[in-house]
Amino acid sequence: MSLIHKFKQGNNFYVIDVNSGAVHIVDELIFDILNEDKLQELEEVLARLLPKYKLEDLEEAYGELKELIDNDILYSKDLYEEIARKSEESESLIKALCLNIAHDCNLRCKYCFADEGEYKGNRKIMTAEVGKKALDFVLKHSGTRKNIEVDLFGGEPLMAFAVVKEIVEYGKIIGKQNNKNIRFTMTTNATLLNDEIMEYIDNNMGNIVLSIDGRKEVNDNVRVRVDGSGCYDTILPKIKKMADMRDKTKQYYARGTFTRANTDFYEDVKHMVDLGFQEISIEPVVLPMSHPLSLREEDLPQIFAQYDKIYEELIKKHEEGKDFKFYHFNIDLQGGPCVYKRISGCGAGHEYVAITPEGDIYPCHQFVGNEKFIMGNILEDELNSEIAATFKQAHIYNKPKCIDCWARFYCSGGCQANNFNFNGDLNIPYELGCEMQKKRIECAIALKSKLSE
Repeated sequence: MSLIHKFKQGNNFYVIDVNSGAVHIVDELIFDILNEDKLQELEEVLARLLPKYKLEDLEEAYGELKELIDNDILYSKDLYEEIARKSEESESLIKALCLNIAHDCNLRCKYCFADEGEYKGNRKIMTAEVGKKALDFVLKHSGTRKNIEVDLFGGEPLMAFAVVKEIVEYGKIIGKQNNKNIRFTMTTNATLLNDEIMEYIDNNMGNIVLSIDGRKEVNDNVRVRVDGSGCYDTILPKIKKMADMRDKTKQYYARGTFTRANTDFYEDVKHMVDLGFQEISIEPVVLPMSHPLSLREEDLPQIFAQYDKIYEELIKKHEEGKDFKFYHFNIDLQGGPCVYKRISGCGAGHEYVAITPEGDIYPCHQFVGNEKFIMGNILEDELNSEIAATFKQAHIYNKPKCIDCWARFYCSGGCQANNFNFNGDLNIPYELGCEMQKKRIECAIALKSKLSE
């Protein structure tokens, strides 16, 4: 089991104490002394590192490290497993919904996990009645939780803008009536944005995710219309206008996906920065290995190099006073996520569920269409507690590969849908995703440390 993790980013050496989350910036001597599972005996260290370092320097550093270990600052004990076991028996309270407003889309993106919006079923739009009952459902099952997140998703949710408005207005009313804070977000391909819609979104969405894959040639290769034509020239001015409307209290992300066709995605991030976007996310595609756009193990060196370039770009822009945010490098080294989130991740299936236009309940939007995971239907106000329990038990302490991984408290066991879709088991991580996640965590930690200097 990894108790510490060492890595180098730029010219700096970092050591993470896995269980406490403490981050130490060290010199090369300390870096070389430490092993990930334990501190070797002094004789072993000397045999390994003499004559690279002087004897007196090694002995002094070794003594300092022993003191840190004795004070439980390095190689600290794991205090969370008992919390994880107790959480398996706790009541499931739902705090977040993904409302699949439209199982339909006006684009035919080549990498779409949702079958171009159809989700392995018929193209269908959610009615306002179903949307309202979904809000009633989450209020009923939220218990004492005051804050509730509702993501308006698709397909393309703006294909049903009138329904969206009716659901949001209903949410405002019942939120006040029940002393709940319902925060709406939306993910849109931006094709249908106009002045009326943008004003409504700006006034009513806590966050808006605007899909664009970066450079024109990259975007138009994969984000295509029904006739095969690209959408970049149509969506870019709308996305820029929508982003410009958001003040500092209102979040947005210009959100892209990189595939095997653009493993040089640093160029897409840089393109979006140059366009003036300050909040950017470029995420790895997740596709079966047989798909021509899927990422492969042999792509990892190129992908890691892109993350390094993004790290350097963030530092450069910071020094120029032109900061931007890269979603995957956001990390809190002080408080961080609560213990429970560090153990179990997003809460799919027990804290978070997705609702289809028919009212079917799934553990998350990526399980929609797999009937094995239907948890019930909001029109019948039922919820399969066995499925919820299965997801609640799929925390890091029930994932053998996670127990031995230094990143376990940062990635929380990875995406449950990816784990299942690639391995047929929630408890077996999607390893390609793990490797990318670990690299992003290293960059995020180094970036936070660097910008705090």
